[in-house]
Amino acid sequence: MELEEAGQVLRDAVEELRRVYVGKVEVVKLAVTTLFSGGHLLIEGYPGTGKTLLAKSLSKVIRGEFRRVQGHPDILPTDILGFHVYRLDGSKEFVKGPVFTNILMIDELNRVPTRSQAALLEAMQEYRVTIDGVPYSLPKPFMVVATEVSPKIAAGAYQIMETLADRFAVRVPSYYNPPDDEVEIVRRSTMVVDPPVSPVTTPDVVFNISNRINELVHVSDAISDYIVRLVTYLRNHEAVLYGPSHRASIHLAIISRAYALMDGRDYVIPDDVKSLAVPVIAHKIRVKDEYEAEGITPESLVEEALNKVPVPK
Repeated sequence: MELEEAGQVLRDAVEELRRVYVGKVEVVKLAVTTLFSGGHLLIEGYPGTGKTLLAKSLSKVIRGEFRRVQGHPDILPTDILGFHVYRLDGSKEFVKGPVFTNILMIDELNRVPTRSQAALLEAMQEYRVTIDGVPYSLPKPFMVVATEVSPKIAAGAYQIMETLADRFAVRVPSYYNPPDDEVEIVRRSTMVVDPPVSPVTTPDVVFNISNRINELVHVSDAISDYIVRLVTYLRNHEAVLYGPSHRASIHLAIISRAYALMDGRDYVIPDDVKSLAVPVIAHKIRVKDEYEAEGITPESLVEEALNKVPVPK
């Protein structure tokens, strides 16, 4: 598959999603580019703002399998991964959990206890799970779309583990649509459970594009250096308790590649990096308590870095 054909697949996916998902164009683009770059997506927002609709529609657009897990304090790792059934004759049978799918939605991830959050670490990084010492490969592509209720309104919620948050390539907000969009949402609303989405591609094509994105889209040494200087600025900031990891730099480069591909380019430009820096980096930063009390946020620190780190010419 060549550049123009691959880029058209991404654009078709965005347009098809927008048929059922009103407004929030950047959220749709980020969801599509995260999927096609092999990443995972974290959505923060209020209940009833279309998070499940987006994840389910994304799976339909690629003819993929979709599974949903509702986060709650009693959920166990086996509820996500699966388990072995042992018989009296000594044999065993593996019962697959919902993780064996193309799009796995974990609704309200910050209501899942850390023991069960940890069950996702291997799956998200290595695209396999290990049950009772036996490794099982996951379908490809595999993407986790997790939601979290805003910490400001969540009651009885856990904090998402730092190591797990770091594995999400992108975090996006999903709050209330403006009134004009909401009028359109009401106009389109039905009692149909499944969104009327037409598939535009297949899981095999998605996996092929994500595997070839490095050769389809070039990242120059100047852009790579710019990305590293951005994350280094944040790591060394006096307000930062811990900064973005090396994974953040990798995520920013690869999502930028997908953004360029969607735009029909075979090279990344600084504007790709700048537009993606907040959703890719901010959730991987922890602000010191004393600075957080003064209103400093991860997002504001990323914006500061974008303003102060020289852009390559």
